[in-house]
Amino acid sequence: MKTLVEYIARSLVDNPDVVQVTEIEGERSIIIELRVAPDDMGKVIGKQGKIAKSIRTLTKATAAKEGKRVVVEILR
Repeated sequence: MKTLVEYIARSLVDNPDVVQVTEIEGERSIIIELRVAPDDMGKVIGKQGKIAKSIRTLTKATAAKEGKRVVVEILR
């Protein structure tokens, strides 16, 4: 899951070296924290949050195969 979010984020931003993804795994859920450069926040979120929503949809579909819940947080 972490590698999926990291791959997508690095593909979108201008500063791929700054991208950091942290995965916190619990019994039934996974929290993924995505950190990007302040200048790249808009590229990861997208207009009206469409790109962020797409990232969350992809991770939820992947997590559903494993029977888990996933939460993607985009942080500065």
